[in-house]
Amino acid sequence: MSQPSAKPWPKMTSREEFRFLVDVILACSSGDHTVVTLQDEQSGTTRFANNRVIQNVDRRRGLLTARVSFGHRHGTASTTDFTAGAVRNMVARAERIARVAPEDPEYLPPPAPCPFPPRETARAETIAAGPTRRLEYANEAIGLCRMENLMGAGIVSSSVAAIGVAADNGLFGYEMRTEAEFSITVHTGDTTALPGSDSIGTGSMGTGWSAASHRSIDHLRIQERTLAAIDKAKRNRDARELPPGEYPVILEPAAVAGLWFWLIQALDAKSYTKGTSPVTGQMGKPIVDQRLTLSNAPDHPDLLGVGFTQEGLPSAPSRWIDAGCLQQLSYDRFTAQACGIKEIPTLEAPILSVQGASYGTIRDLVKQIDRAILVTNFWYIRSVNRRDLTLTGMTRDGTFLVENGHLVCPVKNFRFHDSPLRVFRDIDAATVPLEALSPETGKMLTPALILPRFHFSSVTRW
Repeated sequence: MSQPSAKPWPKMTSREEFRFLVDVILACSSGDHTVVTLQDEQSGTTRFANNRVIQNVDRRRGLLTARVSFGHRHGTASTTDFTAGAVRNMVARAERIARVAPEDPEYLPPPAPCPFPPRETARAETIAAGPTRRLEYANEAIGLCRMENLMGAGIVSSSVAAIGVAADNGLFGYEMRTEAEFSITVHTGDTTALPGSDSIGTGSMGTGWSAASHRSIDHLRIQERTLAAIDKAKRNRDARELPPGEYPVILEPAAVAGLWFWLIQALDAKSYTKGTSPVTGQMGKPIVDQRLTLSNAPDHPDLLGVGFTQEGLPSAPSRWIDAGCLQQLSYDRFTAQACGIKEIPTLEAPILSVQGASYGTIRDLVKQIDRAILVTNFWYIRSVNRRDLTLTGMTRDGTFLVENGHLVCPVKNFRFHDSPLRVFRDIDAATVPLEALSPETGKMLTPALILPRFHFSSVTRW
């Protein structure tokens, strides 16, 4: 007996469909203000380990949310059912919650409507990509690893999402956004990956890692990234142990991004005004090397810029740190109003750049130094002291001793204790901004940097 076929998912919610849903919600809402958000996503992930594909899955999830307010009381409800009856029930739930909720002293009505800048947030090739395309890219990486008799594990993912925000005051925004990601870890030993994992045990053998993210799945540079991970793994055999202490370092872009993620998080306006931020009182003053500039570049083709935020605020280019000096803080709408800030800056597409001469590649940078530790990436970065932004974490994915402009040998991984506000006060040299991606930071563009001092507190035992 044949089984009935599964009910197919509808197409992605279009701009017109979202506007129709908004009209239904606003017509049945009795609140003083009503805000509607949409996140309708189709995503898929292909995982491989031990040089074979182990998973190839797709997921579809649509979520419609309404926030209804009565004065300073507000309630929120969501639904995955976009039929008229379910949408009306969602609004009724939000109203019931709002009527019994305590007053929120920081509540604000929705932002005033404004035109959102149109951006190329969706790429047709990523929308069309499915399990077959992801499988092709995974097999390309696997084939390169097999040619070198190495083991590879990683993911290829792609997604398309319809994102919307609207309110009863005329606010309306809608975007299609795509994103694709590739990540690979290559190792030289015979250790076995855990089932379903995209990472592998290192044992005493060498490992190498690389990753990429882009709006276009065809810009992931699978071959280039896989060969980079293979090269790191082959160089990373038989690591020697060096004593902990303070060393000059070459931080590759992923390592730089890992530290700057925490520095960016410290630029919070609420903690700044309360005096608990490590940069309190430093507005307009230098907090890092004067050659460093941190900007939001939502129009950059290699970054993941958007037209508007989840709150319905436009995204625009901005400078957060200019020539080393602090220029912007991260505001929620309530804090911005209290501080008299009319245009709230966003930082969803960060780029860290260096003024003056820069080198084109990391290899060029390595040639410039007599002795240093090269760090590919950090992991498990955690806060030790929020007042001076001291962090701890461990090196991973390739840590090397550099002498006389050459990689001499791999070294065992270190644990570090240091603050980005200290280590980025002085830089010796830099590359042009390069792609940086890690699970802890998301994507940004940042140079690889030579820093004269970095404190490694101990040697790890893994």
